[in-house]
Amino acid sequence: MAGRQGNAEVPVRVQGKHLEVTDALRRYVEQKVGRLARYLDHIQEAQVVLSTTRDRVAGRTMGVEITVWCDGLVLRAEEFSEDMYASIDLAAEKLERQIEKYRSRVIEKRRLDAGRRRRRAAQAVEVALRAPDVAEEATPGIVRVKRFPVKPMTEEEAVLQMELLGHAFFVFRDADTERLRVLYRRRDGNYGLIEPEG
Repeated sequence: MAGRQGNAEVPVRVQGKHLEVTDALRRYVEQKVGRLARYLDHIQEAQVVLSTTRDRVAGRTMGVEITVWCDGLVLRAEEFSEDMYASIDLAAEKLERQIEKYRSRVIEKRRLDAGRRRRRAAQAVEVALRAPDVAEEATPGIVRVKRFPVKPMTEEEAVLQMELLGHAFFVFRDADTERLRVLYRRRDGNYGLIEPEG
């Protein structure tokens, strides 16, 4: 069951997977997600998927996945527990921590001067150029395809977005050159940058 509702500040789309979304659940989700607008301006939309699964050991598990789109930034939190309301609370709290982390990094980023940003970018490119080639391995078939807009951003913004999503890599369009680039996390904890030629 799906529907699009929400408060005036944050449009919230609530969907149920293997369960029916009651009015009480929908109101609770909208209230929790609506509070995020206090921490982050310009939230364009939030999507919430409520699901239930059965596990032989844990019994019935209630899952919540919240995705928030905000001016090119994507925040995502997923939590599971035995109670749907508790799962909603945990996911909303995780998003609040991500937003606080993002805001702290934005403030820190603004304090950096242009020279420091250029040096860091040059170091990231140098690390990528020294990265050893990774031998291709046989991989399983493609089971999921994700589509997302590729927004122009700086290398620092790409690093921040990748960390917020918890991914090992991130594709973005360079704000200066408009070329596609791939940022990835190296085993040593640093970042690598792939710049396609042509």
